[in-house]
Amino acid sequence: MSDIRKKFGKRLRRLRRNMDLTQEDLAERVGVSVTFIGQMERGENAPSFETLEKLAQVLEVEVDELFRQRDARP
Repeated sequence: MSDIRKKFGKRLRRLRRNMDLTQEDLAERVGVSVTFIGQMERGENAPSFETLEKLAQVLEVEVDELFRQRDARP
């Protein structure tokens, strides 16, 4: 699994938790399965451009914010 997927997954998890959303909440709002959210957070799968846009909208960030690494905590 690629390093960028792992980093993206950690960032996605942090942003989701910062908004107090469960994986289920995020999946429902974005229109994807809970399984897919888990796979993205573990770095096992990658979102499409359309899903990136939906994730950013739901998490109230710009798309590039999904890729920023501010600290090393999971």
